[in-house]
Amino acid sequence: MAGAGLGRDAQPMIVRDLGHAWQIVLQTDHADLAGQFAAAWGGDRFEPLHPRRSMLTATARHDDGWAIWERAPSLLAANGAPPQPRNFLDIEVLPHLAFYRAQITGVLLDDAYAGLLVSMHGCGIYNGRYGTDPALVLSFAEAERRAVAAFADEELERQSQLIDELGIEEQERWTNYRLLQVFDRLSLHFCMRDLTGGEDAAIDPVPVDYAGGTTAITIEPDGPWAVRLDPFPFADGATEFSVLRREVPKRDWPDTDAFRADFFAATPTPTTIRIRPARA
Repeated sequence: MAGAGLGRDAQPMIVRDLGHAWQIVLQTDHADLAGQFAAAWGGDRFEPLHPRRSMLTATARHDDGWAIWERAPSLLAANGAPPQPRNFLDIEVLPHLAFYRAQITGVLLDDAYAGLLVSMHGCGIYNGRYGTDPALVLSFAEAERRAVAAFADEELERQSQLIDELGIEEQERWTNYRLLQVFDRLSLHFCMRDLTGGEDAAIDPVPVDYAGGTTAITIEPDGPWAVRLDPFPFADGATEFSVLRREVPKRDWPDTDAFRADFFAATPTPTTIRIRPARA
C-alpha cells in the first residue's frame, strides 16, 4: 500500500506483469489460498492450530473487505507509461480503513476469536505486522496518519474487550496472529512471484508451537508452480493447493470501461500449486 495512493478509484487486485499479459489474482482468491494452507498446517515439527475453527475462519476471511472494490477494477497511469491494471498496493488509506472496519465487524458476527485476529491483522498492515515484516513500510500524509492512529486506537480498544471476554492467553493470541501472517505471506508468494522460472524466498518468524518456538521456512523453486519448503509445515508429505487467477492480454486500453470488459471476459483459471519437503 503506497501511502496516499494514486487516485480515488484505486482497486486492490494483486497484479503481476507476465510480459505478454497481466496476471490478476483477486484478494478474495488470495485469501482462499491462505485458508487452504491453514487447513493443511501441522507437520512433524509444527503444532496443530487451535482453536482450529477460528483460525480457519480468520485466515479465509482476512481480506473480505476488498471484495466490494474488486467488482470495479481500474487502471493506473504513472510515469508516462500506458495505463495498467491497478495493483492492491496503490489503494488509498482512507477507503482501506473504511472497508476494513466493516470487514472486522462482519467476521466478529461469525466468530469473535477470528474477528479479534482479523482486527490485529488490520492494525498490522500499518505497523510492519507488529515488527515481524520490516519490508512492509508505509508512508502517509498527515491527515492519513491521524486516520490510521484513530483506527489503531479504536481496534486496540476492541481487541482489549475481546481478550477479556474470551479469556485468551497472550502467548496463544500472538502465536495465532503470527500464523495468520505466515499463511498470508505464503499465499502472496504464489500470487506475486515468478512461479514458472522460480524465485527463492523465506518466511520468518514462523511459529512451531504455542510455547514461543519459531523457525524460518525457506522456499525453493521446484519447477513451474512447484516449490519445496524447509522445514515442511504441512500434514502430508506432498501437498497440492489451487489458486484462481486471470491472465488479461496487454493492450493500450482507451479507458477503464474497455479494461473492465477485457478483465471480466478473462476466464478465472484454477492453477495447481505443488509443495513438497526439501530434498534429503
